[in-house]
Amino acid sequence: MGFGDRNDDYRYQQWSRLLERYGLKTVLMYALLSAIALIMLLPLLWLVSTSFKSPTENIFQFPPQFLPAAPTFANFVKVWETNPFGRYFFNSTLIAAVTVALNLVLCSLAAYPLARLNFKGRELLFSLIVSTILIPFQIVMIPLYILTVRLGLTNTYLGVIFPSIASAFGIFLMRQAFQSVPKELEEAARIDGCSELGIWWHIMIPSVRPALVTLAIFVFIGSWSDFLWPLLILDRPEYYTLPLGVARLAGSFSLDWRLIAAGSVISVVPIILFFVAAQRYIVPSETGSGVKG
Repeated sequence: MGFGDRNDDYRYQQWSRLLERYGLKTVLMYALLSAIALIMLLPLLWLVSTSFKSPTENIFQFPPQFLPAAPTFANFVKVWETNPFGRYFFNSTLIAAVTVALNLVLCSLAAYPLARLNFKGRELLFSLIVSTILIPFQIVMIPLYILTVRLGLTNTYLGVIFPSIASAFGIFLMRQAFQSVPKELEEAARIDGCSELGIWWHIMIPSVRPALVTLAIFVFIGSWSDFLWPLLILDRPEYYTLPLGVARLAGSFSLDWRLIAAGSVISVVPIILFFVAAQRYIVPSETGSGVKG
């Protein structure tokens, strides 16, 4: 290493000590992360800005103007009044709520024996379930569509919900959560005469609340924003979900991006509200506090 290289290393160490002493290193790190987050949010900010712009404003000008000159709710009113967005909203809410409920129940029921019961072939069965995550939905889409048609579930809520009533990811997540529950709680419940179903309901479910909420968030976002499967299985507008309704706006208004942006904002807001409302429940459970070391 040359003399110049040693001087560069010395200067770098001096600057590092100075930044650490005054906390500037942390400030610069958060500034960099904030800049990256802002860049990632720019498309969403442009979408929200466009939804509030009047027809006289140019939405494609460069550099883009994120603050509307004359903000207006007319785009939202027109979209809601000229399209059955109330019906779309109801359909999406019903489908997402039922899908979340079924996933929480079925995934936790499937994960409990895989995590807490000993039986032959358990690890092999779990490996086979997890391996299905590697299979893209497009591969099973055609046989799943044929099965749905033969069951007479086209243009029904159940037809939309059917492929998503459980998932390998949900089973994996719940199994890992169940394995973290102290064994002493399970043994104490068995001594008190609790059945396996009772242990699952009274001991396991309260102990893994953060995992349940996490799974609910993932399932809700996936169900609410799903476009491909509802597009395949639904052809009657009264069963359309919000993503299909927003896609329909492109033809209804001849690509009026202000109205399409307003419809997109309407479809995104519930996801944000659900996440904000649910994230406070993602906290460590206190169930295990009664176990003494």
